[in-house]
Amino acid sequence: MTYVRSTFRHPALPKNDLGYTVDYYEGSLSTLCAGCGHDSINAAIVEACWQLNIEPHKVAKLSGIGCSSKSPAYFLSNSHGFNSVHGRMPSVATGANLANRDLIYFGVSGDGDTASIGMGQFVHVVRRNLNMVYLVMNNGCYGLTKGQDSATADAGSKSKAGSVNLFEAIDLASLAIELGATFVGQSFSGGKDQLIPLMKAAMSHKGFAFLNVISPCVTFNNNAGSTKSYDYVREHVESTGTMDFVPMLKEIKASYEAGDVSDITMHDGSEIRLHKLQKDWDPTDRRSAMNAVQNGKDKGEILTGLLYIDESSQELHELISTSETPLNALGKSVLCPGSEMLVNLNASLR
Repeated sequence: MTYVRSTFRHPALPKNDLGYTVDYYEGSLSTLCAGCGHDSINAAIVEACWQLNIEPHKVAKLSGIGCSSKSPAYFLSNSHGFNSVHGRMPSVATGANLANRDLIYFGVSGDGDTASIGMGQFVHVVRRNLNMVYLVMNNGCYGLTKGQDSATADAGSKSKAGSVNLFEAIDLASLAIELGATFVGQSFSGGKDQLIPLMKAAMSHKGFAFLNVISPCVTFNNNAGSTKSYDYVREHVESTGTMDFVPMLKEIKASYEAGDVSDITMHDGSEIRLHKLQKDWDPTDRRSAMNAVQNGKDKGEILTGLLYIDESSQELHELISTSETPLNALGKSVLCPGSEMLVNLNASLR
C-alpha cells in the first residue's frame, strides 16, 4: 500500500486566475478511515483556496493532536505547516501571526483538542480576535483513542459500545458567539455547497473566524443513537439559508425569488449574499444569533450556515498597534535600536 498521491491529472483541468489547477492545492494521500467526514472537509478547503486564487505559500496551517489535526497534511502541500501539541495550537498561531501578519492563518482542531484540553487557549484566542480561521472538525468522540465521548457529545447520545453519555454537551458555536468571535459559522461535512462558500467567507474575514463542522466518525460514532452520525445530522440539519461568497470585483450572479436577501460587505470589498430562511434572525446581531442557535437546539435542530458576523471589529494587530512590517523583514537597526533607546524606554516607565 502506498500513501503517495498519483501525479496523473486530466490535461484539460480548469485553471484559476493564477494559472493553477486544483491539484496544486492538494496534499498527501489521506490515511484517515475510508468515508471519514474530515476528508470531505479537506476537499472543501482545497476547492475554496483554489477558487479564491490563494497562493499556497501564503497560507500557514496549524493544528494540535487528534484525527482532525492530521488533516493539514492532506491539503495545500505547498504551504507552511506546524503540528503543535495537544490543545496548544492557538498559542502557536498567535505567535506566528504576530511575527508575520502577511500570511493567511488556518487552524484545524477537533472537539477534544478544543473543547477539552485546549479550552483555555480557545477562549483567549477568541477574545483577542486573532486574524485567523479556526476550524473544528466535530465528531463528538475521541476517534484517535478508540471512540470515547468527547465534551461535545450530546447528553443521552449512545456510543458504539452502547454506553449513554450523561453530561451536557459544550456547544462550541454558541460559546464562540458569546465570547465575542467576529465570524461564526456552522456546517456539515456532507454539505459542500454550503461549506465551500462559508470557508471562502471565513478566509476573507478580518478577525477571528470560527467554523464548527459536524464531521461524523465512521468507525466509532456513526451508530444508531449517536447525535453525530450521518443519518442523525441529515435528519436534523436546519440551514439558516443559502449563502454565496462573491469575491471583490466579481459580478454578483446569485439571485433569489423569495425570502429576505442580505448582502454583507467585507473589509476587502467582497460580499456575502445571504438568503435568509429565518425571518426573526439577524447574522449581524450577536443576541439575535445566540437566540437563533438556542431556539434551534430547543427544537432538536442543528443550525448551519453563517450564524454571526461583525465587520466593524478590530483584529489583534490593530488592537495592540504592532508593526505593519513582518518581523523577519525588519532590519537590525529597528530590531536592535541600541542602549540609548533602552534607557529612554526604562525612564518612561518610572
